[in-house]
Amino acid sequence: MSDRTFSRLAPFIQEYIYHHNWSELRPVQIAACKVIFDTDAHLLVAAGTASGKTEAAFLPILTLLYENPPQTIGALYIGPIKALINDQFARLNDLLKEADIPVCHWHGDVSQSRKKQLLKNPKGILQITPESLESLLINRNNDLMRLFGDLRFVIIDEVHAFMGSERGCQILCQLSRLQSLTQTQPRRVGLSATLGDYSMAEKWLGSGSDKLVITPEIEGGKRLIKLALEHFYVGGEVLRETNRQGAKEAKGRGERKGTVYEEYVFNLSKCRKCLIFANNKRQTESIIASLREIAVNEGLADIYHVHHGSISASLRQAAENAMREGDKPAVTAATLTLEVGVDIGHLERVIQLESPPSVASFLQRLGRSGRRGAAADMRFVCTEEKVSASASLEEQIPWQLLQCIAIIQLYLEERWIEPIKPIKYPLSLLYHQTMSILAAAGEVSPAALAKQVLSLPSFAAIALEDFRLLLRYLIDINHVQLTEENKLILGLAGEKVVRKFQFYAVFPDNEEYVVKHATTEIGSIVMPPPIGNQFALAGKAWEVLEVDFRKKIILVKQVEGKASIFWRGGSGNIHTRILQRMRQVLQEDVEYSYLQKNALKRLQKVRELARNSGLDKQNILLLENNKCCIFPWMGTVAYRTLERLLNSWCRESLEIKSIGGVNPYFLTIKLGKDKFRYLYDEIVSLCEQRITAEDLLADAEAPEIQKYDRFIPHSILRKAFASDYLDMEELKQQVKKWQ
Repeated sequence: MSDRTFSRLAPFIQEYIYHHNWSELRPVQIAACKVIFDTDAHLLVAAGTASGKTEAAFLPILTLLYENPPQTIGALYIGPIKALINDQFARLNDLLKEADIPVCHWHGDVSQSRKKQLLKNPKGILQITPESLESLLINRNNDLMRLFGDLRFVIIDEVHAFMGSERGCQILCQLSRLQSLTQTQPRRVGLSATLGDYSMAEKWLGSGSDKLVITPEIEGGKRLIKLALEHFYVGGEVLRETNRQGAKEAKGRGERKGTVYEEYVFNLSKCRKCLIFANNKRQTESIIASLREIAVNEGLADIYHVHHGSISASLRQAAENAMREGDKPAVTAATLTLEVGVDIGHLERVIQLESPPSVASFLQRLGRSGRRGAAADMRFVCTEEKVSASASLEEQIPWQLLQCIAIIQLYLEERWIEPIKPIKYPLSLLYHQTMSILAAAGEVSPAALAKQVLSLPSFAAIALEDFRLLLRYLIDINHVQLTEENKLILGLAGEKVVRKFQFYAVFPDNEEYVVKHATTEIGSIVMPPPIGNQFALAGKAWEVLEVDFRKKIILVKQVEGKASIFWRGGSGNIHTRILQRMRQVLQEDVEYSYLQKNALKRLQKVRELARNSGLDKQNILLLENNKCCIFPWMGTVAYRTLERLLNSWCRESLEIKSIGGVNPYFLTIKLGKDKFRYLYDEIVSLCEQRITAEDLLADAEAPEIQKYDRFIPHSILRKAFASDYLDMEELKQQVKKWQ
C-alpha cells in the first residue's frame, strides 16, 4: 500500500520525500491518502503528536490541487494560534518550492503587502485564524466569490482546541456562510492528537454538511514514557545557598540562591532543551525570572525565554527559534501557546508546574517531547503552601498533587480523555454572527436575517421566537435599526462595536497596554503600574518610566532582580471523572512508580489524614463551631449546581450563615446550631424533587459570562446559563454515590 500510495502522490512531493530521506510513509499518511483519494468524505485524522498528521492532510490535498488547479483559493487551513500558522507556513513553503501552488498566511502579524498579493491573485492555500476569517467575511464580502468560489478543502488543525467552545461554533458558522455563498461544499479535514470520543469530533466536523466523516484506524507503536512527580512546600521558606563545584571554585566561593523548589526546576532544565508548562502567565514569568537569577549566580548563560499571549510577536518568535536551534540548550516557559503542535524541534524534557487542567492537556504537553523515537520525558512539580496542623481539613489537602496523580492514572490505566460537551445556546456568538452578517450585507429583511442566522449549525437549538426577542432588544438598544423599507441595518451603537477590530474575536478581549523598551516592543499588560514601579514581563524585570494613557503605551527600562507580576489566571472546567479518581488516590494504598521522595511522603501523609478524619469514607464532615465541609468529588459544572442548590433551597431550613469553598474541590458551610445532622438528608431530598436548573437562578439573575452576553435579553440568557453552565442530572447521579 505504501508503494501504491507513494506513486499516487504528485511528482514534486515524491522529490521532496526522496530529498528528505524518508524511508517510508507513516501509517497515518497512508490512511489519510486512501480517504482523500478514494472517497468524497470529510476526514478526521486522530493520531498522536509527531505522528505526521500535518503531512497526512497536505500530501494528498496538494496532489489533487496540483493535478487540477482551482481557479481561486483551493485549500483553507484554520489554526488556533498565530504561532502554529507561522510554523505550518514555513513547512508548507519548503514542501511547495518546486510546485506552482502559492501559500499565504493571514493574521494580525502578517504585513498588508502580503495580504494584498493574495487579494490580487487568490490561488493556492490560505492559512488563517478564525478571527481573520471573520474579518474577510465582513470587509471583503463582495470579494468572497472571487476568493473562495472554487474552494476544495478546509483543514482545521487542533480540532480539540475548538470543540465545545464559542470559537469552534464560530468556525462552523463561517464555513456554512461560505458554503451558502459559493454553493460549494469543500471537504473538511480535522487534525487532533487528543480526542477521547471520535464520534463527537466527527459530528462536530461534519456540522452543516451532508458528507460522511471518516476516521481511519491508525496502528501506532507503543510509546515509551518517562514520568516523575515531585512535591515541595513553598512560601516563607528560607533561601538556600549551595556551593557550585568546578571552574567557578577557582574564583572563590560561588553562591546560587533560590528556594529548594526553584533549584529543583533549575536542575531539571539545566543545560537541556526544555519546555516548562504553567497554567497561567504569572507562573511562566515567575519561574523564568527565578531560573535566570540562579543562572546568573552560577555564571551560566541566559538561555531562558517566556512564551504567552501577552509577549510581543518578535519575542515569541525568538523563543521558538531558540528552541529549534540545533543542540544548544534553551528553556522556555509557556502557557497553552506552545501546547499545540508548533514545531520547536527535538525537546529533551517537558516540565509541568502544578497539575495540567485536563487529561487532554497532559497528553498535548507530553507529546512535545520524545520525538525521533526517543522516550517522552515529562516531569511534574507540585507546590503547596505550608499550613499549621491546626488548619482546617480542606486546607491540609494537596489538591494539585492529587489532581496530577489522577490525570496521569486515568491515562495510563484507561487511556481516558475528557469528552467535549457541545454548547447548546451560544448566545454571545448569536449576537456576533447576527451583527457580522448585517455588517457584511449592509441591509437585510428581518425574515431573511432570521433564516440566514438560524440555518447556521451552531444555532440549531435557538427558537425563532427567541431570535425575534433578540432582534427587538437590539433595536431597542440601537445596535440594530429598522429602516422605512422594513430592512435591518446596523444602528449607531452597533456600529461602534462592529467597527472595532476586536469584534472579529468571540473570546473576551482585554485592552492591554503595550510595553516598550526604547523602540522594542516587549509585550503587553492589562493595568499600568505607577511610574517608578517595577513589574515582570518576558521573564525580566522592568521599571516604568512613562505611561501614555491615550495610546496605551508603557515605556520602561530593564532592571536587575525580580519584580511583581500582574496576571491572574486559572483553568476551565474539570471533569467529574478526574475528581472521582482523586478520591480513589486517597483511598487506595498504591505507591505509583513515578512519585519522587517528597511526593510519596506527602501522599502518605494525606492518606493518613483522610483515614483519621473519615474523608476516605464520607462526603460531609463536621469541622468546628457548626462549620462543615462538603467534599463532592464531582466536576466543575456539578459542583456549581450543588452550590446553587444549597444557596437557593437550604439557606432558611439549615440556617446557613455562609457558603465558601474552592470549585470543584470542596464547599465550606456555616450552619445553624444542630443543623449539621439534617444536611445530607436535605441534599438527597432536594435531588429527588423536580427541581430544574433554571430554578437555581434568582428571579432577576442573568449571568453575563461570554463576550457579548450584555447585549442578550435576560430571559434567554437565563435559559442558556441553566443549560450550559448547570447540570441537575449529573448532580443527582453523583449525590446517589455519596456515603
